[in-house]
Amino acid sequence: MMKELKAGQVVELTILENRGSRWILTNGVDEIPMNSSETNAPLKVGERIKVFLFANRRGELLATTLIPQITQGTYGWAKVIKVTKEGAFVDIGTSKEVLVKAEDLPKLSSLWPKTGDHLYITLYTNRNGELFGRLITEERVSEIYEEASEQLFNKNIKARTYRLLPVGAFLLGAEVPYRIFVHRSQMEAEPRLGQDVDVRIIAVKEDGTMNGSLLPRNYERLEKDAEKIYEYLKSVGGKMPFSDESTPEEIYAMFDMSKGAFKRALGVLMKKKKVKQEDGWTEII
Repeated sequence: MMKELKAGQVVELTILENRGSRWILTNGVDEIPMNSSETNAPLKVGERIKVFLFANRRGELLATTLIPQITQGTYGWAKVIKVTKEGAFVDIGTSKEVLVKAEDLPKLSSLWPKTGDHLYITLYTNRNGELFGRLITEERVSEIYEEASEQLFNKNIKARTYRLLPVGAFLLGAEVPYRIFVHRSQMEAEPRLGQDVDVRIIAVKEDGTMNGSLLPRNYERLEKDAEKIYEYLKSVGGKMPFSDESTPEEIYAMFDMSKGAFKRALGVLMKKKKVKQEDGWTEII
């Protein structure tokens, strides 16, 4: 019994004929059109070719030789092309962009992915044969993640969020599918779904999964605070009425940092001979 052709499949078909800007393909029973723009190779009648099937808006089945890197039953990173109220449209490697529906995205739109982010998905079709993207489930992640070694402890890894919960964010490595959990206490702000982040590994567990942190190391935070103060100084003409003598309330209101952090950052700038303090003022040297 011949298998029914459906959208989302990768199949081998025979070229039946050419009709102007279209090639007609067949499995011996059904005829599937393919626009000439859907292939980069020279074709000839009678040749068997591998194609990916998809449905247009009218539900008609079409073919392309541009085989996607993600198919039904396989998972991979898909780059977000655009985001609308319908959801996130992603690139799967063909001329056909695929929608990850709004109902599958976080309830808070501020946590939705943005153009350029990546979602880890597979494909599925609805009753009309239309293709959609489906986010990876935790059950599937437990099957595909790669176990980490102790050598990754305290290292930084490029990763992307695949699941967001009130308690924290779950990430997969962007290059190697390590599974990483970041507790809410280890982040300054909640990342978007699909956002690229630089995560520091703070624990490698027995099952090969990891705990991570999105907070900077102490010295990185110090450099960040010093840069913030220096940029403010430049923006106000090189001199400000803030110094070691300023109150914690004044410092927090202006720089959103504690007095201790402010003094340490000033110490960095003075050590580098970038600023000096005099009569309660700080100015660029």
